Amino acid sequence: TSFYGRFRHFLDIIDPRTLFVTESRLKEAVQLLEDYKHGTLPPGVTNKELWGAQKIKQAIIHPDTNETIFMPFRMSGMGCPDGAVVGLLLPNQTLASTVFWQWLNQSHNACVNYANRNATKPSPTSKFIQGYLGAVISAVSIAVGLNVLIQRANKFTPATRLLIQRFVPFPAV
Repeated sequence: TSFYGRFRHFLDIIDPRTLFVTESRLKEAVQLLEDYKHGTLPPGVTNKELWGAQKIKQAIIHPDTNETIFMPFRMSGMGCPDGAVVGLLLPNQTLASTVFWQWLNQSHNACVNYANRNATKPSPTSKFIQGYLGAVISAVSIAVGLNVLIQRANKFTPATRLLIQRFVPFPAV
């Protein structure tokens, strides 16, 4: 209910350590929270253990569907750089590699957004497809367009062009 509480909740959800929680540890955490809810906690359970269990559940279980979120699409996966982001920053990109890495990054983002969506109201699949296509087309168009503009910029030295090209992925994503 406070800013600090919401901030801590956000930090718990994006904590990359939750990516490595096993299925058995998740079940233990959920069971501990159920025991707490029913007032049947085993003796010796600390508040720190309850907080840890809550953190695990919030990061892995979808709050609306109560389904486990597939590991690469959890919010905690967005806290660390994924392969698509690293690929965007590779030097000497060709047109094909630019298109591929932009597509991969937007596809990953779309999957994360879908997996962590507000599922209290059903949305038609067509809305998700429209959003996905819009994101991919926009990102690829911006990246390719900026690369072409930079290559045609005669006023820049080759070193300046190369430096500017390193920043093209940022406005595209």
